[in-house]
Amino acid sequence: MTDSYDLLVIGGGVNGAGIARDAAGRGMSVCLVEMGDLAQATSSASTKLIHGGLRYLEHGEIRLVRESLIERERLLAMAPHIIWPLRFVLPHDKGLRPRWLLRLGLFLYDNIGGRKVLPPTRTVDLRTPPHHDVLKDRLVTGFEYSDCWVEDARLVVLNAVDARERGADIRTRTRCTTLTRTGDGWQAQLQADDSECTVSARMVVNAAGPWVDDVLGRAIPGAEHANLRLVKGSHLIFPRLFGADTAYIFQNSDNRIVFAIPYEGEFTLVGTTDVGFDGDPSSIAISEAEARYICDAINEYLRLEVTPEQAVSSYSGVRPLYDDRSADNSTVTRDYVFELDRGAAGDEAAILSIFGGKITTYRKLAEHALTKLGAPGKGWTASAPLPGGDFGGETIASLAARFAAVNDTLPASVIMRMARAYGTRTEQIIGSVQRPHTLGEEVAPGLFEAELAYLVECEFACSAEDVLWRRSKLGLHFAPDQCASVERWFARRGADS
Repeated sequence: MTDSYDLLVIGGGVNGAGIARDAAGRGMSVCLVEMGDLAQATSSASTKLIHGGLRYLEHGEIRLVRESLIERERLLAMAPHIIWPLRFVLPHDKGLRPRWLLRLGLFLYDNIGGRKVLPPTRTVDLRTPPHHDVLKDRLVTGFEYSDCWVEDARLVVLNAVDARERGADIRTRTRCTTLTRTGDGWQAQLQADDSECTVSARMVVNAAGPWVDDVLGRAIPGAEHANLRLVKGSHLIFPRLFGADTAYIFQNSDNRIVFAIPYEGEFTLVGTTDVGFDGDPSSIAISEAEARYICDAINEYLRLEVTPEQAVSSYSGVRPLYDDRSADNSTVTRDYVFELDRGAAGDEAAILSIFGGKITTYRKLAEHALTKLGAPGKGWTASAPLPGGDFGGETIASLAARFAAVNDTLPASVIMRMARAYGTRTEQIIGSVQRPHTLGEEVAPGLFEAELAYLVECEFACSAEDVLWRRSKLGLHFAPDQCASVERWFARRGADS
């Protein structure tokens, strides 16, 4: 018997997961298929920011910036465990954008998005601590403004978790191999490991990111599908380059910008690049030229000279942007574009393909996509917390203190990491004061069997990589033998199942 759904979503990145969540919450029957892990591609390779995109003002994308800024505070309220405020310092550098232009841009940034929670821009003297010890002597004045940090892959996973809890069928490691219009809907052949099945759906959302044109080619064969412009972005991760908790945004002479952001307590994340890409999006890594570009950019500003060899890790992703024929990769629109195909006259079997978009606007994109498809019900996600985000007036510090009372043998750093990752759902792992849970074997430092089991049973984790690099960034902190211990735990679990 063929499983039948109202909506088939192809792609388990932030847009696909957000659409599945919204649609399931409206009472639609939803199936989401992802050929790898959730957030395995573009959605885990971002600069980890919920932001308006200050430089997009320069390109005249006022609507995109305004929508992003409105979403910034909405998302902060929805997921305060994985999203938190961060202050950025933008130094003024002679010969680049004039001081008045920076101040005007930041005035707009403060005021066009209805900012209520985050503090406003202020002028800072870069000759005073902590900036004087970080930046070169020529940098005298800067501007400090607000944006937010996000655990990007966890944002995707939590949307998928909520979608499943509202009735959606979430299938990872499942590839859509054929997609055929049947007149009043679609039939899709799905392949997972060595098994195959067929599902039907009234409508399809093609949120396949870098593979969106490939999916369109399967759905509508014979037509030319060349709407994508793939732009590669790479980042380097260094041992912590400066002690302040402030992030920096540096202007480059090529009119691009590079961020230097405190990362995972012990590191500094630096990026990103904008390089045209025409290879296989599933096999991508930073190039020597990109690494050199990033180091050259921050060496213009930091007292401490860095080289690519000093980086402890790197990652790269491909942005699936809509090709607006811009001559410069950095000026291609980051706004999202929909392509809706309803087939022949009278055929209501729609497929909606998504190009572009920012992680910040994923929730609004989902609302717009379902409106475009004529989905039932109204948008509901603007004020609905993501799993673990129902703080009810608590802070992350008070949550951590409450969980520390449950298990006073766990180090404070482990409790805080778990509270940051799972919010109020940390209780499902460690229990409550009345009913503490047994955590089991400590598989790696601070990582217990109970947490790994939770990630498998509740958050779709299937491998050590899923846990170490997407559900968390513990892979940065663990030694190779400790990572191998997590791999062995998954191997034992697979053998026992």
